[in-house]
Amino acid sequence: MKKNVLIVEDQFVEANYLQSMLERSGYTVCGIARTVAKAKELIAQEKPDLVLLDIFLSGKQTGIDLAKQLREDNIAFVYLSANSNEDVLNAAKATQPYGFLVKPFREKDLLIALEIAQYRHEHSMEASFKREAVLKDQLSAIITGPDNWEKKLLTTGQALQPYIPFDFLAAGFNTIGDMSCQALSFLRIGYDEYQTIGIRELLNITGQTMKEVEALVKNTTPDTIPVWYNEKAFEQICRQPSLKKLFAGTFGMKSHLSLPLHLSNGQLFSFCFYSRRPDAYNEDHIELFSRLHQVLSNSTEDMLGSGKTDATAIAELNVRSTTELATGMEGFEGIIGKSHLLLNVFDHITQVAPSDTSVLIMGESGTGKERIADCIHNLSPRNGKPFVKVNCAALPLTLIESELFGHEKGSFTGAIEKRIGRFELADKGTIFLDEIGEMPVELQAKLLRVLQEKEIERIGAKAPVKVNVRVITATNRNLEKEVAEGRFRLDLYYRLNVFPVTLPSLRERKEDIPALAYHFMNYYSRKAGKKITGISDKVLKNMMAYSWPGNIRELEHLVERSVLLTKGTTIEDILLPPIQKKDLASVDEDTRMKTIHENERDYIITVLKKCNGRIWGAGGAAEVLNIPPSTLKSRMQKLGIKKEYIK
Repeated sequence: MKKNVLIVEDQFVEANYLQSMLERSGYTVCGIARTVAKAKELIAQEKPDLVLLDIFLSGKQTGIDLAKQLREDNIAFVYLSANSNEDVLNAAKATQPYGFLVKPFREKDLLIALEIAQYRHEHSMEASFKREAVLKDQLSAIITGPDNWEKKLLTTGQALQPYIPFDFLAAGFNTIGDMSCQALSFLRIGYDEYQTIGIRELLNITGQTMKEVEALVKNTTPDTIPVWYNEKAFEQICRQPSLKKLFAGTFGMKSHLSLPLHLSNGQLFSFCFYSRRPDAYNEDHIELFSRLHQVLSNSTEDMLGSGKTDATAIAELNVRSTTELATGMEGFEGIIGKSHLLLNVFDHITQVAPSDTSVLIMGESGTGKERIADCIHNLSPRNGKPFVKVNCAALPLTLIESELFGHEKGSFTGAIEKRIGRFELADKGTIFLDEIGEMPVELQAKLLRVLQEKEIERIGAKAPVKVNVRVITATNRNLEKEVAEGRFRLDLYYRLNVFPVTLPSLRERKEDIPALAYHFMNYYSRKAGKKITGISDKVLKNMMAYSWPGNIRELEHLVERSVLLTKGTTIEDILLPPIQKKDLASVDEDTRMKTIHENERDYIITVLKKCNGRIWGAGGAAEVLNIPPSTLKSRMQKLGIKKEYIK
């Protein structure tokens, strides 16, 4: 069913052109607004399903200002803009739009963008409602549980972790100095593993006295409303001595989210989340908190009423949280490391695994994308059903359709029997399409149809076959670049990119190198029948200094080789290959996500090359792009496209 669309555009001609395109395609245009004020008025009256939103509008406010309200009202929106300024685009990106179209664009691009925005919005809402319902049930169960308040507080933090990520959680510290003070904090040291820190432990770790900490509390203005601080804003509030500055400096935190609870007795009890990531928090976390406020208030009042903190309880809590790690890692078997970037990946997995949402795993070669796909399937309700893996890069071009969708006997030369394709084999389970960026463009359309219609058609078959399959894909390519250069379909990219998971490279999580090296050393020494028990400090130092372009796979192979060459019980040497600066540059170029105007530039150059540099006339680039030649020339000049780039 086509949706109601509001157009927010201050150019009369462009707005009417958009309206005619949409109405031809069956959409209902419920209004056109030239200013943010008028747009808000129409939103209140018409309740649109989708908003086409220009960034620069008449009046003082911009489309980015309106986007914040649209996020609050849960209305999907797609940006329209001729401005490719990087600062503007970054500000727009921060509002989490459901699409972005750079003017000029083709009618087909507009319709695809709206379809994708509608799809992503509906699926994100459905998944969000389900996750929040589960979370509320968890928090309610914590309230009625038999544990003491320290354990309940830790369990509450663990339940919130997939939704509000943190590396350090401080609760109740704004009441230090009060006789009724019940303050605890938790430092994340592994997946589902936390070090519990009370006031006494905090004094030991920081070297502060109780009077000094009380002075910091008095110097810290308590937040009375939910608020978040990322990177520069957090650095700003940490310039003056405060409890927040103490936490940031001691534990290396770079962003902060403060969620104060106003309890029924008039007291203020604060949950303060901190992260080592500079951009961990946003408005969505505050909106989630507002929906959870009642159950969190009830939970906190129940916890505070169940007893005071003491050193023995904290010691017992630390013992329990450490021993529970063994069961907490269930579902992540074989993945080694405790860096905050890897733990963030774990949080994403636990968040998306229970649903049927499509997942796109991105990362360089050798970062463990297949292992992450295993985890998602194992933690999902489909874990007892088939898990079919397909390497798209390894399948011959002539056989890939038959492999995926199957064929009937006699459907082509050599088809001597009926073949069931991988999608049918994965029915009611999960299919993992590795190296999805290698899939031929002509087959991408058929894959898109499978995702949309949930049915496949064998080669030579007379009727389609319904399939119930969860799709997980992975790639080491920059798919936005592939889309810009015409090698990957834009509509398929957005269908697959509903829940992206980006794996960090090994050089981004170097603190995990020693644990990985020892893991591979133990594995291959057992396999080779050797008794190797250690790795020298010199070897570990060289490993930490190396850039690891081949990531974990390269580390594994080098450790295996070192185990075979080692004659004693300790690995004393490892042959690390030299790496040229140009190799690192090419790695960065391939994995870096390009800006929208860079993608637009690449796309225009590709079209110009196919048209042999011709702009005007039949078969010229302007005709292919469906824009006036003068507009194309203007865009080329603005994007710095010269004739030598077209050769």
